[in-house]
Amino acid sequence: KVIMALENGQQIRTVSLSSDDDMIDITTTGTITERSIHGEEQGSHWESDDIPGIGQYEDFHTIDWQRDIARDRMRHRYIIKKKQDSICDLIKGAHDAWSGWVCVLFVGLFTGVVAGVIDIGASWMSDLKYGICPQAFWLNREQCCWSSNETTFDNGNCSQWWTWPEVFTLAAALVRMFAPYACGSGIPEIKTILSGFIIRGYLGKWTLIIKSVGIMLAVSAGLSLGKEGPMVHIACCIGNILSYLFPKYGRNEAKKREILSAAAAAGVSVAFGAPIGGVLFSLEEVSYYFPLKTLWRSFFCALVAAFILRSINPFGNEHSVLFYVEYNKPWIFFELVPFVGLGIIGGIVATLFIKANLYWCRYRKVSKLGQYPVTEVLVVAVITAVIAYPNPYTRMNTSQLIFLLFSQCGVSNLDNLCDYNRNFTDVNSAIEIAAAGPRVYKAVWLLLLALIFKLVATIFTFGFKAPCGLFIPSLCLGAIMGRIVGIGMEQLAYNYPHIWLFSGECSTGDDCITPGLYAMVGAAAVLGGVTRMTVSLVVIMFELTGGVRYIVPLMAAAMASKWVGDALGRQGIYDAHIELNGYPFLDSKEEFAHTSLAADVMQPKHNEPLSVITQDSMTVDDVETLLKDTEHNGFPVVVSRESQYLVGFVLRRDLNLAIANAKRTLEGICGQSLVLFTNTAPPQATGPPPLKLKKILDMAPITMTDQTPMETVVDMFRKLGLRQTLVTHNGRLLGVITKKDVLRHVKQMDNEDPNSVLFN
Repeated sequence: KVIMALENGQQIRTVSLSSDDDMIDITTTGTITERSIHGEEQGSHWESDDIPGIGQYEDFHTIDWQRDIARDRMRHRYIIKKKQDSICDLIKGAHDAWSGWVCVLFVGLFTGVVAGVIDIGASWMSDLKYGICPQAFWLNREQCCWSSNETTFDNGNCSQWWTWPEVFTLAAALVRMFAPYACGSGIPEIKTILSGFIIRGYLGKWTLIIKSVGIMLAVSAGLSLGKEGPMVHIACCIGNILSYLFPKYGRNEAKKREILSAAAAAGVSVAFGAPIGGVLFSLEEVSYYFPLKTLWRSFFCALVAAFILRSINPFGNEHSVLFYVEYNKPWIFFELVPFVGLGIIGGIVATLFIKANLYWCRYRKVSKLGQYPVTEVLVVAVITAVIAYPNPYTRMNTSQLIFLLFSQCGVSNLDNLCDYNRNFTDVNSAIEIAAAGPRVYKAVWLLLLALIFKLVATIFTFGFKAPCGLFIPSLCLGAIMGRIVGIGMEQLAYNYPHIWLFSGECSTGDDCITPGLYAMVGAAAVLGGVTRMTVSLVVIMFELTGGVRYIVPLMAAAMASKWVGDALGRQGIYDAHIELNGYPFLDSKEEFAHTSLAADVMQPKHNEPLSVITQDSMTVDDVETLLKDTEHNGFPVVVSRESQYLVGFVLRRDLNLAIANAKRTLEGICGQSLVLFTNTAPPQATGPPPLKLKKILDMAPITMTDQTPMETVVDMFRKLGLRQTLVTHNGRLLGVITKKDVLRHVKQMDNEDPNSVLFN
C-alpha cells in the first residue's frame, strides 16, 4: 500500500480585502474557529481551550498562514462583540487594539539598548587585545587617552594605556556549548522563518545571549566579519521573546511574523544608523508577508531603536555609526562611467565570493571539518592574525578601515593615503588637487594586498560556527576597490585637467575628484552584488554618509552590480545559503513558467491508494494504528473508502491531542469506540460510546482539480501561504500537493531547464 505524506491541515476560505486590519480577511466555513465563535452565546471562547495545544505547531514545520489569520480575525470579531458587555471586556478590546504598537515599541527599545551594549562591548574588546586602561578598565583606548594631556600618540597609544599580547576568542566554544543556532549571520534563517517555517530554538533567549556575547568576541578578535548582519538576528530574537507578552502575537505564528518583520527593520536601523533603510531592507530582502500596518509598525520600531542607540551614543561622537562622513564636492557627469564600472567589478567580485564560499561550505558539510567547529574557528583566527598583522590596513579594525577609505584627505589626516604634494598654508582655503606622493602609491599596493586577503579570509569565515556578519566585509572590499579607482581618477584629472572628460571642472586647481566618494560607491557595488539589494542598499548608503546628492552614483553602481550578479549567478548569498541548508523557502520574487499540471506533482500518483480517514466507520484503534504506521502530518476525511468524496481535513497533531484528551477526561472511551466526524452516529446495537471529533475537522480545505496548471498552484502557495492543497477529480479525492512537493518540482524543473523555468 502506497502511503502519501501530507504536510498539515488547511481551511478553504473566502478571500476579501479588509480595511480594518490592512490584510486579507479570511472567512472559514465549518472550521474549529468559526464553530467556536458561533458557540459564544453558550459561554464558549473563540479558541478551543478544552483541548490544550490545538492550533499550535511542532518544531521544524511550516505554519498555515491562512488558518492563523482566520483565527486572529475570529478572535478580533469576538473581542469587538464582547466589548460592550463589561468594563473588563472594554479594557481587553483596547489592549488588543494597541498591543501591536506597544510590542514594537518594546522591541525598538530593547533592540536599541542591546545594540548600544554590543557596539560599546565590541569596541572595548577590540582594544582589550592590545591592552587595558588601568584607571578605568571599561574604557577603550580612545576614551582612555581623552584625559591625557599628550598631543601625539605612538601608534594610537598614550601613557595611560597599557598594552599586552593578543587574546583568543571564545565565541565558537560558547556557540557550541550553549546555543548552536547563534552561529553565522542569521539572515538566511530569518528569511525562512518569516516565510512561515518554524525553528523554535533559533529565536530563543539563549540564542539572544550567546549571539550578543559571541559577536562582540568575534569582532574584537579581528576576524573578517561584521556585527551588522547578526544584529538583525538579535533584534528578531528580542521580537520573538517580547511577543509572548501579548497573546495576540505570542499564540499566533502568522501574527508573530509581523512583529519579526518590524524587529528586522530595527536590527538594520541600529546596525547602520539607517531607520529608513532598515524598513526597506525588511520589505525588500527578508519579509515574506508585509501588509501596510506592518510597514507603519516597522517604521515606528526602527525609529525608536535608532533614537535609543543615539541616546546611548556608543561611539562617543554626534553620529550613531562609526564611519559617518560628509562630502561637499559635486560629482562630474563623466564620473558615471567609472561608477558603473565599479558596479560591474563589484558584481564580478561578489559572484566569485558567493561561488567560492558555497564551495567551501559544502565541503565543510560533507567532510570531517564540520565535526570540529571550535578548532576551525581557532585556526581561522590564528591564521587571520598572523597574515593580517604586517599590513596596517588589515591589522586595523575593519570599521576603522572603511572610515579611513571613505574620508577625504585634509590637514589633520596623516595616513599614507593622504601623502599629496600640497602646501596647507591656509587652513580655511579649499583643498587643491595635487600630485600623489610616494607613500600614496605604497598605500595603493598595501590596499591591493588587503583586498586579496579580505576576500580570501571572508570566504573561509562566513558560515563557520561563530556569529559572523557579511555587511562590513563586503563594504570593506568595495571601499578598497573604489578608493584605488578614485586615486587613479584623481591623478588623471591632475595630469590632464583640460581634456573634455572633466568639462573644465578640474582646470581651476581645486580638488574636483573625491576618492572617498569612489570608495562609497564601490562599497555599495560589492554589497549589492553579494546580497542583490537595490533600493534599501542605496538608502542605507546615503543615510550612512549623509550624501543625498550622491544618490544617482549609488543607484547606477547598485543596478550595474545586480545585473552583472544576476547574469553570472541567479542567487544572492542569503538565498544560496537557504538552498544549501535545505530550508523550505519558496521565493516570491521568482515566477514559475512551465507547462506541468497539478496531476503531475500530486502524491500519490494515479491508481495508487491514498491514506485517508472515513467519517464514521473507523475506531480509535484504527486511527491510532494509522497514526503509528505513518508519518503524515494530516489526513483527508472522506465519506467512505469506496466513494472517496471529500468531507474535510484533520491534522495529525490535533488527532493525537484530541484522542489523548478524550481518554483522560471522557468515561467509556476505548479502542473500540467509533471515531465520528459527523453530527449523528450510525445506528449500532451495543458498544462503547463514540468519540466525536467534528470540532477539530477542517470542513473546507483548499482544493483544486487535477488539471490546474502548476503556475497557478505555485502562485497559490506563494501568495496564500499554503502548506498543502487537496487535488480532486469530479469531486472525488485524488491526492495532495504539499509545499515540499512544490519545492521539489521547482528544483527539478530548474535543473532540467534553468533558462526557461524560473525568471525574475
